[in-house]
Amino acid sequence: MNIMSASASASAAGSGPPERRLPPPRVFGFAGWSGAGKTTLIEQLIPRFVARGLRVSLIKHAHHRFDVDQPGKDSYRHREAGATEVLITSARRWALMHELRGEPEPGLHEQLGRLSHCDLVLVEGYKHEAIAKIEVHRPRLGKPLLHPGDPHIVAIASDTPVAASLPTFDLNRPDDIVEFIITHPQ
Repeated sequence: MNIMSASASASAAGSGPPERRLPPPRVFGFAGWSGAGKTTLIEQLIPRFVARGLRVSLIKHAHHRFDVDQPGKDSYRHREAGATEVLITSARRWALMHELRGEPEPGLHEQLGRLSHCDLVLVEGYKHEAIAKIEVHRPRLGKPLLHPGDPHIVAIASDTPVAASLPTFDLNRPDDIVEFIITHPQ
């Protein structure tokens, strides 16, 4: 009997370690037009969540072709040669790149399943997903508010006062936004 089948038999017989279920992470999104400051706001929020003892992950949806690899590097060359996945690892970090190679783009919920356990997942982009979101709005961009057409937007963060029926926050007061996200019912 090999190790895999011995382990499976032990678990099936009930003598293996009990399965420990961790609570699913809270998922909170940020929506807004390009240039509104979503990335900057998230960058300010993450260390505040971490200071409160939360383990935070982020999913960012890119609407364009992007590359985290540099031409000429080994991993880039392997991916360009046709590898579907390339995992780079070191003593400091690891990264897995997966080429879709014509497969459909995975949805947010599928991508959430790929993350290691954490307490909070912040999502930038995926503005049409059915998750609680804060709209980041800057009137100077001349773009309309998104919240009238998205019932999942639960608050607005802006650099100027906004007349809305939703809670509104000053972009320059990230602690208020952290408190809102932590206390918002999931």
